[in-house]
Amino acid sequence: MRSRLVMTALALLAVGAATQAARADGDPVKGAQVFRQCMPCHRIGPGAKNLVGPELNGLDGRHTGSAPGYNYSAANKNSGIVWGKAEFEKYIQAPQKVIPGTKMFFAGIHNHNDIENLWAYLAQFKADGSKK
Repeated sequence: MRSRLVMTALALLAVGAATQAARADGDPVKGAQVFRQCMPCHRIGPGAKNLVGPELNGLDGRHTGSAPGYNYSAANKNSGIVWGKAEFEKYIQAPQKVIPGTKMFFAGIHNHNDIENLWAYLAQFKADGSKK
């Protein structure tokens, strides 16, 4: 009986750890829903074009101010940021604070799960708009 309880407890711990790991990485399907907030200004995926903001294909590992054909602010071009999860999480909460002078006027996303999910969605796209 005791070994059964121990095995059940270990199984529950393993499920909990797997669930926590999945949350930490974000859910790209949920991130697609969060991205709807971004769509008035940004596009991503095959055939994405610059709008009010730059297209976001290949964002993970891209230098700020480097999307072809987009007219960036000097602040954005010269920020020295290379997009990754940590940089994106800070930026998306308060773009004007992270890059003073950016043209991105957005109040920010403050829900941690939404940010995690949004990054999971964005990071799956390669520079050509296809998914990794």
